[in-house]
Amino acid sequence: MAHLHFSDTPAFRLSSAAAAVAAALGVLASPVHAQTTSATAAAAEAALDSVTVTGNWLDGDMSSAEKVLEHPGARTIVERERIQESGAATLREALRLVPGVQVQDSNGTGGSDISLNLSVRGLTARLSPRSYVLQDGVPVSYAPYGQPQLSLAPVALGNLDSIDVVRGAGSVRYGPQNVGGIINFTTRAIPKTFAAEASIGTEIYSHGGNAKTTPSFFVGGTNESGLGLAVLYSGTHGKGWRSSNDKTDIDDLLVKGSYKLSNNSSISASLHHFEGKGQMPGGLTTAQYAADPFQSTRSYDQFTGRRTDGSLKYSYKDGRNNFEVLSYYVDSFRGSYIERDATGANAGKRSLTAAPRDYSYYGVEPRYSRIFETGSVVQEVSVGYRYLKEKSSETSLATSGFYVPGQVDAMALPLNTTQTSQGGTTANAFYIDNRIDVGNWTITPGVRYERIRSFNNVVDYKGASAAAIYPTAAANELLPTLSVLYRVDSHWSVFANAGKSFGPQQYAQLAQSSNNQLYPESAKTYELGTHYKSDTWNGELTLFNIDFNKELFLDRPGDGTGNGIWTDLGATRHRGLESALRYDFGKNYPALKGLSLGVSYTFTQATSQAGPFAGRDLPLYSRHTAGLSARYAMERWTFNADLNAQSRQRSPGTPGTSAKPNSYITQEDANGNLGDIPGFAILGLRTSYQAGKELNNLRLTVGMKNVLDRRYFTRSTDNNGGGKYVGMPRTLYVQATLPF
Repeated sequence: MAHLHFSDTPAFRLSSAAAAVAAALGVLASPVHAQTTSATAAAAEAALDSVTVTGNWLDGDMSSAEKVLEHPGARTIVERERIQESGAATLREALRLVPGVQVQDSNGTGGSDISLNLSVRGLTARLSPRSYVLQDGVPVSYAPYGQPQLSLAPVALGNLDSIDVVRGAGSVRYGPQNVGGIINFTTRAIPKTFAAEASIGTEIYSHGGNAKTTPSFFVGGTNESGLGLAVLYSGTHGKGWRSSNDKTDIDDLLVKGSYKLSNNSSISASLHHFEGKGQMPGGLTTAQYAADPFQSTRSYDQFTGRRTDGSLKYSYKDGRNNFEVLSYYVDSFRGSYIERDATGANAGKRSLTAAPRDYSYYGVEPRYSRIFETGSVVQEVSVGYRYLKEKSSETSLATSGFYVPGQVDAMALPLNTTQTSQGGTTANAFYIDNRIDVGNWTITPGVRYERIRSFNNVVDYKGASAAAIYPTAAANELLPTLSVLYRVDSHWSVFANAGKSFGPQQYAQLAQSSNNQLYPESAKTYELGTHYKSDTWNGELTLFNIDFNKELFLDRPGDGTGNGIWTDLGATRHRGLESALRYDFGKNYPALKGLSLGVSYTFTQATSQAGPFAGRDLPLYSRHTAGLSARYAMERWTFNADLNAQSRQRSPGTPGTSAKPNSYITQEDANGNLGDIPGFAILGLRTSYQAGKELNNLRLTVGMKNVLDRRYFTRSTDNNGGGKYVGMPRTLYVQATLPF
């Protein structure tokens, strides 16, 4: 996308991307510009000379503030300093800083720090399937098409520089699974000079007496010949706040390199390895939770995952042209042990299951952008292509019979293969968009085309003889979008956009449908909003509407098998408002120097539009979320306070069918699976001290989360028993960071 830079002199105070073009047209955006014809022509010529191509807008040379102001849709970038000052120790906590994003606490088979359950605008949170999640532009799910989930979220918070969440106007350039937007975790860049930093933090929980430690390390630099190298490590080790079976071990190592080939071209590469193991304490029945919400009745539930990936990128940028080729290869594994409760005559007994699964995919993505000038109109035409091929190998195992918990060592029992599958997808995607700058306006039409071919060869060994099925799926999707941006001035922009997003059938779903007739999910999205950024004020406001058609839903029968059936839930609608505002008092009131306040509020209404639950809220999201933050800096001290609140959530059960509808459950059931979840608010406090050169700029931080020890919970109807999961209790955390 084109980006025009204005001079900071008073004659060019507008500082918007096309103000000089507007002057060339004779549109006077400010009385200051009412100069002579020659001055206007000179301004236009100077502006055109400063036109630079943006290309990949997830990268680019603009600051975070510029990226947000220039983006024609809802977008929030949370930088490292804000993440640290919030006291966040996990991706869940950091993502809660973003309006429109709701993150469900660990539960079910996504019940550890290894997993991530995020929801954007009321879309399902379980394992984050409806947002396209990236790290440095590389997809982080097991398989972007076939298994777009994050039961393994291979991202370590300590290695991140920022979190970029694009909730609108991103479906043309990035996908699939883009209904909930694009989330890019950006790791720390290779520094231009030598730099190193070591950090260690510890959380100590008021219940259970457990502690969790988060070490991190960073070192890197660039020599005079343009060769850069950086090594990043971040980990999480220790026990959580549940009394047993709640230990986490995560190690994340990233090596980044770059070399400047010329003034205009460079290559970069990365090698990344993530390995994690998390015990899953499981949910509790209503009675168990009332007796002790921190207990665990599950001894064996655990999840293990690892991922190794590498990427190579070539970039060329000369101001008018931007060309890059990104290629990557990802190899990952996930395995789990989960106990399942038997039903019927075997009620009270359990079986132990295991699910070792291997995934890999390769992708190559060339992109090219070019600036064109036609009189007073500046255009940036961008084209891109992606080839992606993925494959999987999955096995399901289980004990041959049932056992009484506590009477046997279930891990010593033999496991028999119950199912195997070999799946894969080949996908080709093309896009073109054209950013048109006319005066203070930017209009960007675009279209993306996806061609997808998937298969899954499944062999079932549960019966008397093996049964094989070979489902396939094909999709050809055209995804148009149109966005409009108007720059009121250098600090304020207004936008509107409309587009189509989609999510393809996953190859894992093909064998888990009642009629093997699943169709790609599709959604029409609309946004109207504004961004404002100045030295004093920083704010955003967005109205959104998503009309979701053919949303897929995993219906679990509760028969003790752990099996689920994917079905078409029908249409759902998601609409609401997202807002955030931050004010720096010190800019206008010297006596309040160092004091800033922030407030955010999101209203979301996500309802079913078809079936027995038509007009009712979808499960596990809050209609209202709000945050209030305060920051005060004084000399070497920084003080932070954060208050976060959310309204009640629904857990109503499954809708059933029109012929046999189920009731919408609001009262808590005995299993703890169903019924409304009360809202809550939690308070966090933090203080940090930055030492001087005498202590090598050591930074010490002490804070407390959930200061009032507010008890709250979430629910799960997952295949390891479901039930209630207590949230984080009052927690003390300390951190020390030493640059060297």
